[in-house]
Amino acid sequence: MPSGREPAREVIARVASAFRELPDGLPAWPGGGEEGGGAGEPSRVGTNGPPGEPGHTPTDGPSHTGPDGPLAWPGYGDQLSRDTASTGERESVVCGVADIGGVTAVVVAFEFGFLGGSLGTRTGARIEQAFVHARELRVPVVSLVATGGSRMQEGTLALMQLPRIARQLTLTREAGLPHISVLRDPTTGGGWATLGAGADVVLGLRGAQVGFAGSRVRPPGYAVAQQFEAGLVDQLVTPGELRARLECWLRLLTTPAPGPAPVPEALGATTVPTTGWDAVLRARAASRPRARDYLAAYFDWYEPISGDRAGGVDPGVLCGFGHRDGRTIAYAAQCGTATRPAGFRTAARLVALADRLGVPVLTLVDTPGAANDAAAEEAGVGAAIAGLFTAIAAARVPVTTLLIGEGGSGGALAFAAPDRLWVTPDSYLAVISPELAAAILKREPAQARQTADQLRLRPQDLVELGIAAGIAQLGRSPGQATAM
Repeated sequence: MPSGREPAREVIARVASAFRELPDGLPAWPGGGEEGGGAGEPSRVGTNGPPGEPGHTPTDGPSHTGPDGPLAWPGYGDQLSRDTASTGERESVVCGVADIGGVTAVVVAFEFGFLGGSLGTRTGARIEQAFVHARELRVPVVSLVATGGSRMQEGTLALMQLPRIARQLTLTREAGLPHISVLRDPTTGGGWATLGAGADVVLGLRGAQVGFAGSRVRPPGYAVAQQFEAGLVDQLVTPGELRARLECWLRLLTTPAPGPAPVPEALGATTVPTTGWDAVLRARAASRPRARDYLAAYFDWYEPISGDRAGGVDPGVLCGFGHRDGRTIAYAAQCGTATRPAGFRTAARLVALADRLGVPVLTLVDTPGAANDAAAEEAGVGAAIAGLFTAIAAARVPVTTLLIGEGGSGGALAFAAPDRLWVTPDSYLAVISPELAAAILKREPAQARQTADQLRLRPQDLVELGIAAGIAQLGRSPGQATAM
């Protein structure tokens, strides 16, 4: 059996050590058998607070409906009864409070065996109730999605659950609570376009069908791997890895570090360069430490996010959240290549998410500059750079930056925090590369070396000019990083 088609409660049992289901609070379908919160549970239908807010009790759409639902769809009541008998569930989602790796979370798990995990009016009510409860408890939400989309037998009333769910996502974001989605097989239609794609962190089970249109209305084959390649899924996982990944993510997103991220210790050269050209050559050396080296040295462990949520991935930019000394720090790191629009947008997404969750950010700058080919221009590189500048400027959490290699123009500076910028001995930052500066000034190519000196781009120059706060040094603790 494909992992995504597992019954909802079996999936919950695989990822959680404890689970307490939320009382239903919904009325029965007329003639459709007992419904509600169970024996001894009073019905909680009605509204005693603003929709989507604590104190609001969700309703399930029209107050008067027959056994065949709000549209009187022939045979719908019988189908509901059959699926209840076969699955033991009374709707297509199971919602409750779970313990996952020691973190309390509200879980929304789809039961695909119940009308294909489709979204109906009562499904929307249950999901709304779950998100309201998460905000009341101040805990994250984990959505285990497996759905064929909106329920045909309830027509446009079912479709209207999408803005209802979207409002819950928005209120939960505004409350500063994280939401993780797991894409099971299949995740299509409104479930993908709300709980799936709308989560802060999106994990996809390998082999799952994921797309807005299901296989019955278009050729099958669009899989989660393609969504990952398009920058719409953060990580691909196997069913056996899912519990560990969820535990890691919940721990990371609920334990922000106090104060700013410490300045990393320099890993490369221990002396500053003599000339500007020497600084350039050091920064371009293939043997110097790169972003992955710094991340490995800085964090106990870390989890990446991937993609800009707009169809792009830049392999030259690493973003995610890391664990250091029991607390979480977010990171956005350039890997020494020309940064593409998707890289800037992914970093901006990371900064915005970290800011909303109260997690400090570390950025590592290392790029010859922004990509400037035709494809980059068509993909909106200027707007992408502007978006990252704005995200860092707007961040309420502290952003710490370490320049670890090349610092080419605005493509580098977009990743930098102007008030907490540190440099390493094998780095430089310049308005433009010395070669291009010489060309613009109509100088001979051989004058690039002299131009490098005139640009004052060495790490010690950056400190003297007041651009950098200091030079991080090998062998010093992060708190001792200082000018040399």
